[in-house]
Amino acid sequence: MKHILITGSTDGIGKLLALRLAKEGHYIAIHGRSESKLALNLKEIKEQANTDNVIGFLADFSDLNDVKKMGSEVILKMPKIDVLVNNAGVLISNGKSTTTDIRLLVNYFAPYVLTNGILANLKASDAPRIVNLSSAAQSTVNIQVLEGKTSLGANEAYAQSKLALTMWSFYLAVQEPSITVVAVNPGSLLNTKMAKEAYGQHWSPADKGVDILYDLSMTDLAITGKYFDNDKGTYASAHSDAYDTNKIEKLIEATMSNLV
Repeated sequence: MKHILITGSTDGIGKLLALRLAKEGHYIAIHGRSESKLALNLKEIKEQANTDNVIGFLADFSDLNDVKKMGSEVILKMPKIDVLVNNAGVLISNGKSTTTDIRLLVNYFAPYVLTNGILANLKASDAPRIVNLSSAAQSTVNIQVLEGKTSLGANEAYAQSKLALTMWSFYLAVQEPSITVVAVNPGSLLNTKMAKEAYGQHWSPADKGVDILYDLSMTDLAITGKYFDNDKGTYASAHSDAYDTNKIEKLIEATMSNLV
């Protein structure tokens, strides 16, 4: 039995992954930002998987204080984490208005804060893994956007947030050699709520994303410090900035100063 935490798991591929793993007998922690939706999903997964080994964490990832609070709860309730899947993400904003773009908050800052807060719990595992949900959409990160000094359109902000996540994934893989850290594009325009809200269409079934997340979480497919492109079905090159040490250092410096 593995202990697995999946963020953004009351919808889409996160929920489907949680259900699949729960059915296999693993100890699963799901996360959502709606208390009623989280409670409903806990009930559904427990019933469908015929298990009580499912817990839930409530946090709005556009509020980093909420993320920190969740991290403290995770530390207490999950002393060992074998797999962390940073799946929560947003493209179309329906959250709070803040100086920092909500896509950067939810897609990059929140997983950064949560993961760094629970590293000790991950290291309690014999073979810990972190699977970070990137995207085919990746665009050079504007540090001023990161610092909330200028704004972007939704698609560009999303693309920058996903490149930031990928760059940090590669950085974390070097900083924490005992943890396997992999970034993944689970597939473009999967049949999920986010794709429907943003584009009104999908290209591939949600199961395509679920399958790759499962394989990277549970099999020897995961290679630390790499980017898996599920549109191609193989490891591939991410945006060139993800391999630029100078740009990565500037990103991490700006991130840390923004979180002080």
